[in-house]
Amino acid sequence: MKHLLPIAAFSLLTLAGCANTSPYSGDVYSGNQAKSSQNVTYGTLVAIRPVQIQADSRTGNLLGGGGGAIIGGLLGRQVGGGSGRDLATVAGALGGAMAGTAAEDASNRINAWEMEIRTDSGEDVVVVQRADRQFEAGQRVRLIGSGRNVQVAPY
Repeated sequence: MKHLLPIAAFSLLTLAGCANTSPYSGDVYSGNQAKSSQNVTYGTLVAIRPVQIQADSRTGNLLGGGGGAIIGGLLGRQVGGGSGRDLATVAGALGGAMAGTAAEDASNRINAWEMEIRTDSGEDVVVVQRADRQFEAGQRVRLIGSGRNVQVAPY
């Protein structure tokens, strides 16, 4: 049983990082954007800075927190005896849940760009998207879409 704990811990934490981060890319369209008209605005990239996007967990942190609690509880159960063992089990479960949740959150963070763009009409807009291509200040770009569905692409 003791040999299976590290394998179980690794498996659960690996599964915890399964958020779908593709929608944050400027090169990925959602199904409802396909075959629909998109607005195009042209502009110049004024400023850019690296940021991170916290992707939503598909499981609501259930795998990280729940898996961590189980593993922590099992590890805590190995300590002491009697009521001390019960306390160690509870403490291990709580600590494991916190560590598992933190691990899942960290694995669901992706690198992104915050891009400030001055459109040709003089409006300043900011768009955040996955950092899966290089951009630099002064570069001409296209803003594709409108409202909450805007992607930045090189011009």
